[in-house]
Amino acid sequence: MSPVVIGLLLASALIHAIWNAIVRNGRDRFWSIAVICLVGAIAALPFALALSPPDPQSWPYLILSSLLQIGYSLFLVRAYRDGELSSVYPIARGSAPLLVTLGAALFARELPSTAGLAGIAGVSSGIILLALGGNRPDLKSAAAAFVTGIFIASYMVVDGFGVRLSESAPGYAAWQAVTAGLLIPLSFVIIRRRAPALPRGKEGALVIGAGILGTLGYCIAIWAMSQSAMGGVSAIRETSILFAALIGTFVLREKMTVPKILGALMVTAGVICLSAG
Repeated sequence: MSPVVIGLLLASALIHAIWNAIVRNGRDRFWSIAVICLVGAIAALPFALALSPPDPQSWPYLILSSLLQIGYSLFLVRAYRDGELSSVYPIARGSAPLLVTLGAALFARELPSTAGLAGIAGVSSGIILLALGGNRPDLKSAAAAFVTGIFIASYMVVDGFGVRLSESAPGYAAWQAVTAGLLIPLSFVIIRRRAPALPRGKEGALVIGAGILGTLGYCIAIWAMSQSAMGGVSAIRETSILFAALIGTFVLREKMTVPKILGALMVTAGVICLSAG
């Protein structure tokens, strides 16, 4: 995996941690996600129209990925209802790399190298260790976080196949952002039986910023899967837990425990192995 891809994925990881912190601290987390997705769709639409469209054979994957992201959003909201960022986020993100690697190996016959396997194991183990410190979530929140991880792994594998069939990675990423960004607010309308209120004030500004950054972050991940192995892309992107730990400690004032420090070191070592693999 090239240094450029790794650098962009680390930027994507930071972006992801930031918008999750915004959602976790929001008064209405479902509203926050719905507006974030809608803003992302609006921001991505001009690029989707200007770029070369994805090949028709990739559209079923694009649509399936967007539907899976509805489930991801709903379970993430449930996990954050009672769980803190530093305890829920590691479970959701930590389960994804191994599941993505398993899916890629089973369906794409994409087997990582020994160094890659060590890196994926290190990243995943470190992220799970980060969840074993204080303020761990209750059973229902932990279960919702794990199901969130299943959805993450599922839509990343689907997008990994789709972007490789698209013949236009930027076009696929843009249309995926538009499609998912419209379906998730639509799910809000169906469930709440009303449209999400317009963002206002400081919270509204944060949500709008998160929408633009979040879309950019996942578009980077989709592009990276057209260049590198799915499992490696997923594992490096899950280093967002490092940034979430820092945000939780210095912004949200959550306690940094010894397991969290050890987990952060394991994640870092895993990333080094992945870059070598």
